[in-house]
Amino acid sequence: MIGLESLADPTDTWEIIETIGKGTYGKVYKVANKKDGSLAAVKILDPISDVDEEIEAEYNILQFLPNHPNVVRFYGMFYKADQYVGGQLWLVLELCNGGSVAELVKGLLKCGQRLDEAMISYILYGALLGLQHLHNNWIIHRDVKGNNILLTTEGGVKLVDFVRFLFVTTPFWEILVIACEQQYDYSYDARCDVWSLGITAIELGDGDPPLFDMHPVKTLFKIPSIR
Repeated sequence: MIGLESLADPTDTWEIIETIGKGTYGKVYKVANKKDGSLAAVKILDPISDVDEEIEAEYNILQFLPNHPNVVRFYGMFYKADQYVGGQLWLVLELCNGGSVAELVKGLLKCGQRLDEAMISYILYGALLGLQHLHNNWIIHRDVKGNNILLTTEGGVKLVDFVRFLFVTTPFWEILVIACEQQYDYSYDARCDVWSLGITAIELGDGDPPLFDMHPVKTLFKIPSIR
């Protein structure tokens, strides 16, 4: 278990610039390094008294995973103590100013446009390289979807969010992108990420995953029966 007292105070190094989104556990901000002005993204988790297992799992992955151009880079975890509102845990990551590919697709659809096949192929290729890197390091992502594939303003494609690599606790409303073996908790391997990326490919082309208009519980039983 990570001791909060062993973590540095983030305000010694990072300064919040603006809010850029909301993640699974808290808000996401753009921050600047006080020493060199470099930019990053920080997930500031809701007030905590200790580090839970899922957060520690993501930290362990990010800390020891070798850098790769298609996996978001990790800059460190910090703890800001506050006796009045509760302590805050900061996860500082590479900034991906282009947003998620899911946001890109939705934005285009609102304008009556779609991603062309060349762009879809480019995104999927980058995501596959990121998955190959994870799998080569014995990591299964388990939550591959449009919201977890980010873009940089330089055209980079980055995988993000490794909270679920050890836990099969996917909410029922996300089962569209989960392989049937994973749904039923059968033995499965890294190929479940390939399944999820395939579903994501459909999402990139159509704007929604297949069976999106079906009730999630019905979808849970429908997917294994499709031939």
